[in-house]
Amino acid sequence: MTLLASDRLFPVEPQTRGIARELYQTVADKPIISPHGHTDPRWYAENKPFPDPAQLFITPDHYVFRMLFSQGISLESLGVPRSDGGATETDGRKIWRLFAENYHLFRGTPSRLWLDHAFQDVFGMTMPVSKATADQTYDHIAECLAKPEFLPRALFERFNIEAIATTESPLDDLGWHRMIRESGWTGKVVTAYRPDAVVDPDFEGFAGNVEKFGALTGENTGDWEGYLRAHRVRRAYFKEFGATSTDHGHPTARTENLPSEDAASLFSKALKGTCSAEEADAFRGHMLTEMARMSLEDGLVMQIHPGSHRNHSAPVMAAFGRDKGFDIPTRTDYVRALKPLLDAVGLERDLTVIVFTLDETSYARELAPLAGAYPALKLGPAWWFHDSPEGMRRFREMTTETAGFYNTVGFNDDTRAFCSIPARHDVARRVDCAFLATLVATGRLAEEDAYEVANDLAYRLAKQAYRL
Repeated sequence: MTLLASDRLFPVEPQTRGIARELYQTVADKPIISPHGHTDPRWYAENKPFPDPAQLFITPDHYVFRMLFSQGISLESLGVPRSDGGATETDGRKIWRLFAENYHLFRGTPSRLWLDHAFQDVFGMTMPVSKATADQTYDHIAECLAKPEFLPRALFERFNIEAIATTESPLDDLGWHRMIRESGWTGKVVTAYRPDAVVDPDFEGFAGNVEKFGALTGENTGDWEGYLRAHRVRRAYFKEFGATSTDHGHPTARTENLPSEDAASLFSKALKGTCSAEEADAFRGHMLTEMARMSLEDGLVMQIHPGSHRNHSAPVMAAFGRDKGFDIPTRTDYVRALKPLLDAVGLERDLTVIVFTLDETSYARELAPLAGAYPALKLGPAWWFHDSPEGMRRFREMTTETAGFYNTVGFNDDTRAFCSIPARHDVARRVDCAFLATLVATGRLAEEDAYEVANDLAYRLAKQAYRL
C-alpha cells in the first residue's frame, strides 16, 4: 500500500485537478532552495549516522512532541532533555512505541503529511505507523539509518538540496561551518546571522552576551558605537561562511529610528538591566532599523519573524528551556510598527526586508498593501503554525491580489526536522499549483503564464530573494 495519495492537495473538480497535476509535474523535481532553517550544521560537518528513529523524528521536533504533550504525554517520556539534567527516557524504541500508539493524534495535520512523506519516500515504508507496527517500523528505519545512503550528506544530495541556510547566534564560532568548508564536500550549507542574544534586553544573560560579543570582535561593546562596530565585524565574519541573510525573532514588529544619543541611553540601561518593558521594546525596534542600515552596507537580506509569544508556559520553560512547543502566535500591527524603518530605508531598491507573520488577519489588510508599494519590502511565505496546506492557500488568496507573486519570496521550510524538508517543499509546490490551476480554470491567468509562475514559486524567487 501507499501512505499518500498521488493527487493529494489538488482541487476536486476534474478539469482544475488536471491542470494542477500538469503544472506540478514541471516543478516536482526542481532543486530545493532552503534559505532559512534550523537544521544542525554539525550533521553535515561530521556526517555521522543519525542515532535512532526517535532521535531523528520525535525528540527534536516540537511539532511532534507538542501534540503528544497536549494529550498528557510527558516530555520526559519522549526523551526531551531537561534543563536541570534530570532523568528522561533514552531508549529510542520505547519512545517510538509511545509515538506509534498515539500516531492517530496527527490525523489531518500537516505533521502527518510530512511524516508519511518521509516514511514512504525517504525510508520506503509501505505500512502505516501504529501500535501494532511500532517495532516493525522502528526496526525498518533503524536498519536504513545504518546504511551509508542515509548519512546526512547522502540524504542532502538525495533530497536535491541546492542550498540550505542554518541559523546561528553572533556568539557562535561557526566551527561546524568551518569543518564543512574544510572537508571538501561540495554541498552548499551557509549560515545566517541571528543577533537576538545581543539585541534583545530581555534575552537571558543579555549583558554577559554583549560582553562576550566584544571579546569575539575586539570591540568595546560597553560603548554604543563600539557595539555597532561589533555587529559589522561579526556580520562580515558570517559572510565569510556564506551568510546571505540576517534573521530577527522579536516579540513585535515594532521599529524605531531614534536619535543616536537616545539609542545609546537605552543601550546603557539594557546593559545595566534597568530597562522598562517599553524601553526594551523600543531598543529592539531601533536595532531593527540599525540592522536594515547595515544590510544596505553589506548586502545581507533581512528577515523579520515577529509576533510569537515565546515560551508561553513558565513551568515548561523552567524545566526544559526554549523552543519546546509553547511559542504562541499573537496579534501584530505592521502598518504603524514598520513605519519608522520604512521611512528610513523602505524606498531603497538595493535592500530586501522579508517580513513574516503569525497573524493571518494582517495579510490582506496590512502586509500585502505594504509589500505592494515599498521596493525594499517582500512577504515571507506562510510560516510556522500556518505552514500547512490551508495556511499556504490562505496566504496566496489574501496577498496575490495586492502584492502579486513577485513581492513574495517563494517557499521557506524553516525547520529543524531534516527529513521533513522535501515533504514541506512538496506540499508548497502542490498547493501553489492548485492555486494557479484555479486561476487558469477561472480565466484569471493564462496557462502558459501559470507554468512560469509555478517555476518561480518553487525555485527562482527564493534563490533570487536570498541571493543564493
